[in-house]
Amino acid sequence: MLKLESSKQWVNQLSQVNDWVLLGLWMIVGGFLRFTNLAAKPPWTDEFATMVFSLGNDFRSVPLNQVISLDTLLQPLRVNGDAGISEVVSLLLQEDNHPPLYFVLVHLWVKLFQNVGEYVDVGVMRSLPAFLGILSIPGVYFLGKIAFRSRLVGQISASLMAVSSFGIFLAQEARHYTLSILFVIASLLCLILTLRHLYQQSIIPLWLVFSWILVNSLGLSVHYFFVLTLISEAITLVILIYAKYRNNLSQLSQRNIIRLLAAILGTSTTGLVWMLLAISYGYGNNMITWIHPLSHILYAISPPLQLLAVWVPMISLLPVESSSIPIVILSGLILLLFFIWLIPYSIRGIKKGLKLNQFRLSLLILMTFIVGVISLFLIITYGVGVDLTRAARYSFTYFPAVIVLVGASLGILWHEIKRENEQLQAKETINPLILLSKLYDKLNCNGKLAFYAVWLMGFLGAVTVLINLGYQKYYRPEQLITVIQENSSQPVLIATTHKSLVQVGEMMGIGLELNRNNELENTDFLFIHQIIDNDPQSTTKLQEIVNNMSKPLEVWTVNFNAEIDLNNCTVDTKKYPYIDGYGYKRYICN
Repeated sequence: MLKLESSKQWVNQLSQVNDWVLLGLWMIVGGFLRFTNLAAKPPWTDEFATMVFSLGNDFRSVPLNQVISLDTLLQPLRVNGDAGISEVVSLLLQEDNHPPLYFVLVHLWVKLFQNVGEYVDVGVMRSLPAFLGILSIPGVYFLGKIAFRSRLVGQISASLMAVSSFGIFLAQEARHYTLSILFVIASLLCLILTLRHLYQQSIIPLWLVFSWILVNSLGLSVHYFFVLTLISEAITLVILIYAKYRNNLSQLSQRNIIRLLAAILGTSTTGLVWMLLAISYGYGNNMITWIHPLSHILYAISPPLQLLAVWVPMISLLPVESSSIPIVILSGLILLLFFIWLIPYSIRGIKKGLKLNQFRLSLLILMTFIVGVISLFLIITYGVGVDLTRAARYSFTYFPAVIVLVGASLGILWHEIKRENEQLQAKETINPLILLSKLYDKLNCNGKLAFYAVWLMGFLGAVTVLINLGYQKYYRPEQLITVIQENSSQPVLIATTHKSLVQVGEMMGIGLELNRNNELENTDFLFIHQIIDNDPQSTTKLQEIVNNMSKPLEVWTVNFNAEIDLNNCTVDTKKYPYIDGYGYKRYICN
């Protein structure tokens, strides 16, 4: 008898060892995908904001209304050994619209790599979010494992997170979203444990209350939109508590009510502090004007489509941003067929799980939470007129919940093996529709095969992001530099209008590419400051500065929001290619 018990215990330990080995494998795969080509894509304006503020530098050091050199433009990207954490926090509150926790972490992170070059290294800046992105893999493992009391669900969730196109896209940006995702995971875990205690009518532990307050406070210290996660968690609490105790509220323990109120009050206090800080310093500073209000029929119908465009890459993505139209069409068709199968299959797994006590509560929590966040997106978009759906990255607020929900649906059907439909004639298999039907039949009848198919599509999506055929950067300065280099034979002035640090970031993208490739040595920059678009003074100022410059000269106006009238300069009428993020014209001045 003793030998038998020892044997069972050894088998259990062996299973746990394999569990850790498999989790380690997903982390290795996820790490490889997140660090591959990490610095290959040029940074965009938001990433430049992270770089400059984390270094303790200021965009205002770039002169306006005068010609500046490349070195002057890139001066804010130099490592500033004299700056400390206080400078980072102060600059953020004055110049940016984000809380400071992540930027402080980056400031400390960069100090570990101070000798990497003249300017701060893009790869170093992106390595921290990539590393945090790897940590999200064990994060969703524990979320899935604890929520569903299933290591299988945890492993499937971890594997999906490892290859998620959306997750890799966020991990390869020098921004704070992967850190926010970790706090979303932790906060969701606290929500699930709290509701489990309430449904089991046991007392919520004090350590859980304080942990939840701490996690929520840190989450708000990373990104203000973390509040959407918290509001949806509150909605989920109210709905599921009502569903449990609607017939007898007296069964709800008074101690649990007090502890729930303590968690809400503790979190709200932190949120109120950040709100007062943001308002007192002027939240936004013209940084969120790109989120257009709903004033056009396309804006009215686009938000649901934009949300759909976020949900798909959470699981898979193919080269839909390829320059080849046939590849785009084929990729779209394959994705369509894949999700036509996956969505009903996942719904089937969820329906089956709702009938099982082990899975029911956690499924209800995740589904209510996801619907809550999406509803908030649409309410803010249509009710307030601020289209949050335009920025895919804001979906970090519920991304881990989607991964675990899909992982749970696949885990529930993992052991399901059904007899395949054998009514199809062999001679009919040359018909593509028959072949597709047989493939769907196989996937629907074998739970393990279904998971392998989902993971493979996820891996293809990850590769798509790495080769820049999906989730391409918003700005392509390397393409603009190529156009200027191929067409210019004279000294170049790149001129733009300036309203905020956004425009400085746009030009920094060009400047960093020039510095990296040692191209266009005779290139200067000009920022014409303006308060309103199409300001006539911008036209006059540009004309005055160009008149006083030596000739010959080529003026390339980039994202110039005013009329352009240059004496003794002719506009180049050649048709140049469209470049993401940069509208440009060439003027030849002799």
